[in-house]
Amino acid sequence: MTQFKGLVQKTAQTFKVNEVSADGAYPSYDNFDTVGKLLGTLYATFKAGTTVAKGGLFAKMFHLFQFEKEQYLAHFHKRSNVESVFSAIKRVFGESTLSRTETAMKNEVLSKIIAHNIRCLIHEQEELGITPIFWKDGCNALTNSATHLAV
Repeated sequence: MTQFKGLVQKTAQTFKVNEVSADGAYPSYDNFDTVGKLLGTLYATFKAGTTVAKGGLFAKMFHLFQFEKEQYLAHFHKRSNVESVFSAIKRVFGESTLSRTETAMKNEVLSKIIAHNIRCLIHEQEELGITPIFWKDGCNALTNSATHLAV
């Protein structure tokens, strides 16, 4: 929980932070303000007995959670998709890395993500009966007919 602010700020150096989904460990005044200062919105589940005495963005999001729960949870449950992908990657490629250095570990994890995406594409290709059409050598992709599927 103490890493939240640094993680969000580090992410904002490379990406525009629109939404952050977090579980019940993260709804705090500071965390809502951290994401809000980056012009993003934090969607975190609130604990029973939460009070909004201090007001601010925390209170605003708590009221949205209470009175527009379906809308709020639609944003929050995007997190479920991420968790499903992480679970699939771990199930197929293992939970740990074999590399020893931090750079090598990052590269190994990124390789697992690429392999997962390729695996999903091949699965859907077979499931949907899609026959890939590959461009001939030297063919410019921008001038190729739009009726062809490029895989």
